[in-house]
Amino acid sequence: MASWKVTLPCTRAEAESLDVEDVALLAIDPLPVLMTSERVPDDPSSWQVEAYFESKPNSGAIAAVQSLVPSAKGRRLTAERIRDADWVTLSQAGIEPVHAGRFYVHTATNKGTPPAGATVFRIDAGLAFGTGTHETTSGCLVALDRLKASGARFHNLLDVGTGTGLLAFAAMHLWPTAQATASDIDPRSIDVTAENAAFNGVSLGEAPGHLALAVAAGLDSALIVRRAPYDLVIANILAGPLIELAPSIAAALAEGGTLILAGLLGNQAESVARAYRRQGLRLVADARRGDWPTLRLVKRPRYGAARVTRPGPHGLGERPGFGSW
Repeated sequence: MASWKVTLPCTRAEAESLDVEDVALLAIDPLPVLMTSERVPDDPSSWQVEAYFESKPNSGAIAAVQSLVPSAKGRRLTAERIRDADWVTLSQAGIEPVHAGRFYVHTATNKGTPPAGATVFRIDAGLAFGTGTHETTSGCLVALDRLKASGARFHNLLDVGTGTGLLAFAAMHLWPTAQATASDIDPRSIDVTAENAAFNGVSLGEAPGHLALAVAAGLDSALIVRRAPYDLVIANILAGPLIELAPSIAAALAEGGTLILAGLLGNQAESVARAYRRQGLRLVADARRGDWPTLRLVKRPRYGAARVTRPGPHGLGERPGFGSW
């Protein structure tokens, strides 16, 4: 039961990179519990970290938490006493259920009333990103729902930067016999995904219809490489990593395969799409939920031997005759 709280403003990128095992926190016993949230909806520069302590933190403990958030350097922070309560339950109770496509996502303490016929997932709030409440995650759920409605079939799927596992669970529901893999750079996210899999009846393992989990920076995992190529890849992360990972994601995607990208702002969509066009993908859909686009791309198939490329203003491009980039 936490009785003191320190609140620090931060960016979304800082919130997602928090490390509760950072050496700066090792002198605090017991460790504080960190929770992140948006202060201003749809603004990646306006997030916050709340650190909960079981007793009043001294200046050293506050400074240790502050050191995890570079943008909070120099700010004067104070500890706020809060009434004894199950604050995790209270925080989750404030998160409204989300209905996106055929999917309905809720927390343990705020189930609401699922619509008739909806596919229901329980995803609890925590440090892992992807509870379904944000437009980037719900946009991916809608994109998956539309693919299924269009008759698309997938046999080998990958969720890069899975967070809570929600998008992998949704894809597995739509294509239940597919081979499924989910990865995240943060080991805690993989632990959270395993917990959420148990809540939602998702089996873990490498057999078809089961979810294989990997801790990996991008696609740097023997498991991910071994199970490639994928005919469906989902990546709901940030614009910078999406651009950086374009070559490896494109290489892991089967010819004719589908790629769903999210986590970027509207003004970043073109630069992200351009990075993947250079890797042989074409943009087929750009759906917006607020300021957040969800991009759907398809990898161009090769015909015969590897196609000839030629230099262009943005690097190598296709030889004429195979469509325009």
